[in-house]
Amino acid sequence: MRDEALLRLLESCGALRRGHFLLSSGLHSSAYVQCALLLEEPRRAREVGQALAAALAPAQIDSVLAPALGGVIIGHEVAAALGVPFRFTEREGERMALRRGFGLARGERVAVVEDVVTTGKSTAETIAVAQGAGAEVVAIGSIIDRSGGRHRFEQSYAALVRLDLPAYEADVCPLCAGGEPPVKPGSRPQRS
Repeated sequence: MRDEALLRLLESCGALRRGHFLLSSGLHSSAYVQCALLLEEPRRAREVGQALAAALAPAQIDSVLAPALGGVIIGHEVAAALGVPFRFTEREGERMALRRGFGLARGERVAVVEDVVTTGKSTAETIAVAQGAGAEVVAIGSIIDRSGGRHRFEQSYAALVRLDLPAYEADVCPLCAGGEPPVKPGSRPQRS
């Protein structure tokens, strides 16, 4: 799947939105990608998952691990395409953890898969959980990289599309300066 095709798909299903948004990272942006709308159709989720799996396959992955909630559908589809187990982390208070009886084996070769990477915080938290269990994170993948290179991952990172969508701290946000209040569309609670 090429960048242009994925961008057309994101726009056609309403997953790429324009306005004033408060992102999970706390940054503000004039654009927001809601991958849940892209992935709500199983055919599209499967197609995108297969494309991301093809990009990650050279890492010889034993399993896929994704942060809930955004990474669950795409992580599952990538694991299905690779024929490996899928697990997810979720918040336990303020930290990510493996729950529901999930575990990772020492030395297990894990790919961490996410829908969108902006700052890389959820992905980094998920990497820490895997490493804390003794697994080896060998690759990272996402549908969209909107980090502008700020993710700082040490592992190999594959994204199906890189979007250069500006993001601002609240105190320098031009949309805030214009008086437009931000909308909080993401999955994390709004910061106080």
